Amino acid sequence: MKKNILYIGIAVVTGLLAGWLLFGNHNAESNSSTAGSDTHDHSSETAEQMWTCSMHPQIMTSAPGDCPICGMELIPVQSSAEGLAANEIKMTKNAMALANIQTIKVGSSVASDDEGMMSLSGKIAANEENNAVQSSYFDGRLEQLNISYEGQQVSRGQLLATIYAPQLVAAQQELITAASLKESQPGLYQAVRNKLKNWKLSESQINTVESSGKVKENFPVYATVSGTVVQVMAAEGDYLKQGQPILKLNNLNSVWAEFDAYESQLASLKVGQQLKVTTNAYANKEFDASVSFIDPVLNNATRTISLRATLQNTEDIFKPGMFVTGKLKGEINKNEESLRVPASAVMWTGERSVVYIKTNPNEPVFEMREVTIGSRSGENYTITSGLQKGDEIVTNGTFTVDAAAQLQGKNSMMNQGKQEVSEMPLSEMKMKFSASFQKDFKKVLQSYLQMKNAFVKSDSEQVSAFAKATSKSLKSIAIGSLGQMEQSHINKSIEMLDAIAKNEDLENQRDHFVVLNENMVVIAMNIDGATPIYVQKCPMANNNKGAVWLSTEKDIKNPYYGDAMLTCGSVIEKIN
Repeated sequence: MKKNILYIGIAVVTGLLAGWLLFGNHNAESNSSTAGSDTHDHSSETAEQMWTCSMHPQIMTSAPGDCPICGMELIPVQSSAEGLAANEIKMTKNAMALANIQTIKVGSSVASDDEGMMSLSGKIAANEENNAVQSSYFDGRLEQLNISYEGQQVSRGQLLATIYAPQLVAAQQELITAASLKESQPGLYQAVRNKLKNWKLSESQINTVESSGKVKENFPVYATVSGTVVQVMAAEGDYLKQGQPILKLNNLNSVWAEFDAYESQLASLKVGQQLKVTTNAYANKEFDASVSFIDPVLNNATRTISLRATLQNTEDIFKPGMFVTGKLKGEINKNEESLRVPASAVMWTGERSVVYIKTNPNEPVFEMREVTIGSRSGENYTITSGLQKGDEIVTNGTFTVDAAAQLQGKNSMMNQGKQEVSEMPLSEMKMKFSASFQKDFKKVLQSYLQMKNAFVKSDSEQVSAFAKATSKSLKSIAIGSLGQMEQSHINKSIEMLDAIAKNEDLENQRDHFVVLNENMVVIAMNIDGATPIYVQKCPMANNNKGAVWLSTEKDIKNPYYGDAMLTCGSVIEKIN
């Protein structure tokens, strides 16, 4: 019996051991394989890590470091669930189809004969050389105005207006009197007639007054030129002075075609250059013209130069305001390879040009890229920087992609360079300081306020002295037990104070004072105290970006400008 029990026990142990050998190792290997597979998948899906500042989220870098504004250590940006980079957007396949978004890969190409033509956009404008003003030649009241609206055609010799002129009434009476004395006093007679001629009365009008012996109270004003009314400058009942304008006319028999050319195209333009002009109204017709003027001043806002050509318009084809396109032969090196993209791919804001690049060949993921464009050849732009051969760009539906970027809060055509997230208010920057630190920091504030007052007086020597004292006082405080954020602000404050102390140039000291306050103000707002301290801000300081400072007085005394703008600023926070 005992032997049977022993045999059964040995069999059970043997079975358990065999089972472990058969299945235990297999499960371990399976788990190990799964773990390895899982690690591989996660690493492959990790997007490029970006770093930002918790206080200045507009700062975005691809490597860790310190914030260039406040000096705080940058923190990693949380990637989206889809693993997108900071400024990438992803669209659904349905949205892609609805917007008919199309892309092409950028490649090198050699300029062809057709691409030797530069295409310029412009519009028709009135030829200012043909402007004329019809004025009143004598004082009087405008009794009747026969031309009352813009666009009306006027012919030379046409009656424009009738004016009651007391001076002419007296002059006519003089003429009638002088006519009876013309035999005895011919000089007086001729002088009276000449005075009436200077008031633009014709010989026939003067002779009529002289022969009839009757004085006319109202005198007509006739057009001296033909043209189109572009501005009515008087109204019936107005009292006009001699020389006061009544109408402004322009002869549209010739007009200007005004074009905008990029700065990079200027070298290929010259006065006298022949160009072909086309319009939307007459799409199948080309009109020959030549460049008559190139603006000597570049438009700083659009970075373009204006040029114009004079067009004959005897058939009244061109209307001012009409959009036109000019094509002219440019100086393009046909042997030089360059990147060319369809014009539909480029969005131009007036200040910069941008395209959208497809960053993932297998997914509808896009990112905006700023580019520099050169000349336009037909329906293509030459790209001088910003793209590389092989980049895949959006050519159709570009504005739809840009709208999606704006909705997702990413960089887009209209908001690039702006903060993607509103800058965190100073009052929301929460820090923790020990009671002993808070007590010691109040002594630092005393030296800081003396330095601020020296800035108000624009005394660079006193600023330097008080900055040195403030730095010494701040360095004496133990900060080892403080958090990383708190230490970063304190260390940056010390760095700026030392820079102010070593510098004797007041403007340079004020530049460092801006950065100092971005750190000191946040610290002060997290310190408990009985004495109220005011956070004040000047919107014009720091190149109109605004800058803050601390003060124990509610009245504004600006440390960034001193006496130049002593009261510029306002109180934005009160620290109790």
